[in-house]
Amino acid sequence: MTDAITRIPVAGSAGTDPYEVLIGRRMLGELGALVGPEAKRVAVLYPEALAPTGEVFREDLAQQGYEAIGIQLPNAEEAKTAEVAAYCWKALGQSKFTRTDVIVGVGGGATTDLAGFVAATWLRGVRWIAVPTTVLGMVDAAVGGKTGINTAEGKNLVGAFHPPAGVLCDLAALESLPVNDYVSGLAEVIKAGFIADPVILDLIESDPEGARTPQGPHTSELIERAIRVKAEVVSSDLKESGLREILNYGHTLAHAIEKNERYNWRHGAAVSVGMVFAAELGRIAGRLDDATADRHRAVLESVGLPVTYRGDQWPRLLETMKVDKKSRGDRLRFIVLDGLARPAVLESPDPAMLLAAHAEIAA
Repeated sequence: MTDAITRIPVAGSAGTDPYEVLIGRRMLGELGALVGPEAKRVAVLYPEALAPTGEVFREDLAQQGYEAIGIQLPNAEEAKTAEVAAYCWKALGQSKFTRTDVIVGVGGGATTDLAGFVAATWLRGVRWIAVPTTVLGMVDAAVGGKTGINTAEGKNLVGAFHPPAGVLCDLAALESLPVNDYVSGLAEVIKAGFIADPVILDLIESDPEGARTPQGPHTSELIERAIRVKAEVVSSDLKESGLREILNYGHTLAHAIEKNERYNWRHGAAVSVGMVFAAELGRIAGRLDDATADRHRAVLESVGLPVTYRGDQWPRLLETMKVDKKSRGDRLRFIVLDGLARPAVLESPDPAMLLAAHAEIAA
């Protein structure tokens, strides 16, 4: 039996179809309806760490009459390479995958990023469904249609906008997450609070310890609120031509940290440091009040997220940020806050301001 399901619509734009994000528990029965009757074959992509879960989905689809194949991927960011994408293309070709067939990505944000990219590039675009199994995947990676892989030069520099046909967020999947992975995902939830929905911050501040666990009293509400923030933004701006850029709050420095750490840092941990940096940059630029800037560090630390990074790495971080895909030419662009839930762009900040903001996060 499927529990009550919350459905959050994401509007279509730029020639894409609308879809829904489904949030609930025990939602395996919803997958077949999303795949639809036109598909003959379904490829289920999942990381090695979730092989038993991926096989459950594959078997369920096979029992529904689909030719269901499983494609096992490397874990985490190791999946997001051109070599792994090529491996998936080969498997699809050998399975005679057509344009009416469907890809299903089961796993964290790296898995859904890769699954969406493979779907976007196979036969110039086939339908795909995201089944995120982490907080990060549910509130960020699986919603919005951004797909991509990493290169030696940076994160997500190769990709496509290819929205899913649906997103299944089964909250029961979060109960098996290691606490560090769960907490890492909270960084994106907290980001949504600072850029758009301060109620998220209020809920976390009321019970920081409860926020750290899927059994917490506000888990469902926190995830639903964060998803609604992203759904509303991407419904208005699929291809990051304007409003969607606010979702990059904290990410310019975060992506540089991730590359500097060879992707061994969790994304949420890097975003946490990046948000503190962005808050300090906003404060130094005279755009963000002290209370809201200080609130960043307090909320993030209360759930156990990092707020500092190695101080000696600034030259390398700066060079990496200059090739970030959010830059324009050689002009750095940062999302900062002009106040709580008032995101804005800061372009080409004075190097002295950047250095001063970095000093506030330097360990």
